[in-house]
Amino acid sequence: MWTRRQFLAKSAATAASLALGSPRLRRDQLQAADDPEALKFLARYQECTDRALQWLARMQARDGHWEEQGGAYAVPMTGLAGLALLCEGSTPTQGRFSRNIENAVEWLLSRIQPNGLIADLRIPMERERYMYGHGFALTFLSQVFGEENHPRRREQLRRVLERAVEFSARAQTRLGGWGYVSAADGRGFDEGSVTITQLQALRAARDAGIPVPKETIDKAKDYLRKSTRIVRHDPDPRKREAGVTYSLSSGGTDPRPALTAAGIACMFSAGEYENELAIQWLNFCMRTIPVGRAPHERFGHDEYTHFYYAQVIYVLGEDRHAKMRPDLAELERQDPTRRLLLKWSRYREVMFEAIKRRQAPDGSLSGSGSWGVGPVFATSIYSIILQLDKAVLPIFQR
Repeated sequence: MWTRRQFLAKSAATAASLALGSPRLRRDQLQAADDPEALKFLARYQECTDRALQWLARMQARDGHWEEQGGAYAVPMTGLAGLALLCEGSTPTQGRFSRNIENAVEWLLSRIQPNGLIADLRIPMERERYMYGHGFALTFLSQVFGEENHPRRREQLRRVLERAVEFSARAQTRLGGWGYVSAADGRGFDEGSVTITQLQALRAARDAGIPVPKETIDKAKDYLRKSTRIVRHDPDPRKREAGVTYSLSSGGTDPRPALTAAGIACMFSAGEYENELAIQWLNFCMRTIPVGRAPHERFGHDEYTHFYYAQVIYVLGEDRHAKMRPDLAELERQDPTRRLLLKWSRYREVMFEAIKRRQAPDGSLSGSGSWGVGPVFATSIYSIILQLDKAVLPIFQR
């Protein structure tokens, strides 16, 4: 897989030869050059993606941050919107969104707390749920760090990331998860979605060369294992269904598809593609997650769910699911309703069209009604999904 710097260095002539007749296909889409079908999809939905990214750029405040209505969630929205622009191929120094990305970096750096937490504690909502923002900001800054060449700036980012990782490690609960705030501030409360956010952030930091304590990762993986409930039994462990519950310290609840999809994404990030637990989680997600075939299939937190589920299906590609469970290949062939969308090409065909239908005239993308966070959140997430084939960022690569 090419790095972002490598594909940006490719010639425009090479891009033209790969454009399949589409004048909108640019150099920043060369990551998919080994997959003609991916190129076709990038070209087909380029206008949708461009409009979404341009809307995000317009919504950025002058000081560099993004927020939802009433100033809510400024740090997590800045991290997510920044990731969406990075996925386009821009960097803090190159590309059409370079200024937006650099301004976002500067704003986040100005929010570093003395203990390493990345948060704007002046905002009430942020004080109550700062671990979300810390995780998304850590993920975004880790991707920026991987592309930074200026020695002084790189050293500044390195120190910030090391302190942020140290804060995450200290904030972990004794059970191995994370809550909306640190273990000390939250009296040990843990919650699955925050735990996933922290795990992916720590993986991004580690991949960028920032030391991450192995004990922290091991405890988090054990937390997910203990948070898992079997919902369908089968003599064959690979055919069982299991899901991740909301909170281990609270005694758990019914398994949640969104958290389960996020768990698979984290397992895949660790290279555990045939882990028995990941397969049981995938079995649960196949049955419980609708894939945007009709408006009535929208559901609470669907943008969050597909943020992780799309990553899972992208990593599965065209045949990895059949290697995890050989019988899935035959089940897929027998699927008359085409609902078994475990091949990336099939999932992408359905999901991208659903995303396009949800786009407003101004370019923004809608979330899941009253369950959603807001348009910056939904537009950032769907923009990332639309650009997975570019494989620009290490955190989203196969």
